[in-house]
Amino acid sequence: MTVRRSTDDLADHRSRVRGSLLGGALGDALGAPVEFDSITDIRGRYGFAGVTGLVPDHRGRIGLVTDDTQMTLFTVEGLIRGGDVPAVRHAYLRWLDTQRYPAPQRDRPHGTGRLREQGWLYARRAPGNACLSGLAYGPAAPAPFGEPGPVNPGSKGCGTVMRSAPFGYGAPDARHAFELAARCAQITHGHPTGYLAAGAFAAMIHLVLAGEPLAQAVRGAAELLTDYPSHEETSLALRAAVRLAAQGDPSPERVESLGGAWVAEEALAIAVYCALAHPWPGELRQALLLAVNHSGDSDSTGAVCGNLLGALHGQRALPADWLTDLEGRETITEIADDFAAWTAGEPPMNDSWAERYPLD
Repeated sequence: MTVRRSTDDLADHRSRVRGSLLGGALGDALGAPVEFDSITDIRGRYGFAGVTGLVPDHRGRIGLVTDDTQMTLFTVEGLIRGGDVPAVRHAYLRWLDTQRYPAPQRDRPHGTGRLREQGWLYARRAPGNACLSGLAYGPAAPAPFGEPGPVNPGSKGCGTVMRSAPFGYGAPDARHAFELAARCAQITHGHPTGYLAAGAFAAMIHLVLAGEPLAQAVRGAAELLTDYPSHEETSLALRAAVRLAAQGDPSPERVESLGGAWVAEEALAIAVYCALAHPWPGELRQALLLAVNHSGDSDSTGAVCGNLLGALHGQRALPADWLTDLEGRETITEIADDFAAWTAGEPPMNDSWAERYPLD
């Protein structure tokens, strides 16, 4: 997964990887306090515009992320520490420890490393049932594309999409990003729509990082998607998102016409719609707010939209006032920089790197 880059290219790539990881975390933190709330309840609490920035959760804390950001960071770690399905699964098992224990534990299986030592990650923030049960299932070979996988074969929850942006950061091409994301999605979700939607999202991320305009990246990923059996649900959802964005006048009601985002294709479609509705760097704030103000899985749609637009525009487009209150911001930034260096073949191969990312 090494792509040699010039100094300028590496700086731009680093900014985009930072933008994607931090943007996803911002969308996650924006949406988390209103996840499960109807748009009527959201407007009743915050006014007709809904949430207009980071708001306190039920604990009174601002800027907390959920399992969406947690699992995305462990995806990064799994890619650095091996880059294949077993390495990513081991990383997700390290994430599972953060859901089972209140603090880092000694002598746990599935490897050491810096990420599992981050105390702030040891917080259970409504993790998806399929993610939890799928990791308890045990290792299994991915099914051929288009067929149900062996783990949770009927599940197509959005837990596949919300963690899959990193597969697009350093892949040699969009198809590689697609297929690795889809195989790794099968670690927990076996429904073809669930894992193909994850693949399509990773391909979009790769294409915007390669310099494609957003609309062209969405189209390219959608075209790639049709090469795989059982793509129809995801393809229909993406076409609906593109058509809706072309109509203008974005609103929560239009968002909700695409579904509730509890399943993978709807979460991807809503995030893509919100990004296409506000595609410019100066509109990233509006895009994320559109992505979270609806009666559905607000943190996941916010996270996926933030991953996509952050990769497109880079860190400088992110609202600085929101970043100030973001949980784990320093760790997320460091991991983004490590991953950018690793994908470019420039990591410092020293004792410190080996301690942070021991090979699985």
